Amino acid sequence: MAEFSLHETLDANTVEAVRWPLCRVLLMNDRSYPWLILVPARANKTEIHDLDPADQSLLMAEIDRASRALSQLYAPHKINVAAIGNTVRQLHIHVVARFRTDATWPGPVWGAHPPRPYETADLDEVLDLLRQALD
Repeated sequence: MAEFSLHETLDANTVEAVRWPLCRVLLMNDRSYPWLILVPARANKTEIHDLDPADQSLLMAEIDRASRALSQLYAPHKINVAAIGNTVRQLHIHVVARFRTDATWPGPVWGAHPPRPYETADLDEVLDLLRQALD
């Protein structure tokens, strides 16, 4: 049986916030948007339907949990949830708080502008807030 490892692109562009029963919950290192990425810690999974039924249910519960945390923290106009995976094949789900005032509204967040990485102090503060909300 293969062991789970995080795809190198996700590892390079995110910071781990917490670990839940199924997913690694990662913060995208782009201060333009409150943006979480949930990665089921299961080897060789590329699609939601690749997960067994129990993990599919757990994934939906964890997406709900992440969405509610972002809603509570940021009061966005919309929460976007997407499992695209065209570039990074490893199964991962984007959960993004969106605002009518953000730079790419109403379009997608990826590819429109270069990422704006967090400054160290800001990153620490955001991670503290997220970890409290995600617990």
